[in-house]
Amino acid sequence: MRVDIYRRPESGGQFSYLAVPEGKVIPDEAISVDWEAAERSVDLEESVDRLPQFSIEDPVEQISSKGYAITSVKTLGDGELPM
Repeated sequence: MRVDIYRRPESGGQFSYLAVPEGKVIPDEAISVDWEAAERSVDLEESVDRLPQFSIEDPVEQISSKGYAITSVKTLGDGELPM
C-alpha cells in the first residue's frame, strides 16, 4: 500500500504525522487541524507494525479501522517506539 504523509508542528519543535492511503483526502475528524504535506507515495508494507520515522504505531491497523494512521502522543518524537 502507498500512503501520503502529512505533518503538523507540536511543542518543542516536534511534529506529529498523519498517514492516509495515497490519493485519499484527510478524513473529516482529522481535517480540523492544519496539516501540511510532508511526503507523497510512501510505500507501506502490510506487515509493518510501526513507522518509527513518523512515530506511528500499527499503521495498517489504524488505516483499516479509521481510514488514517496518526502519531501516538505517548511516542511523539521518540524515533524508536516501544515494542
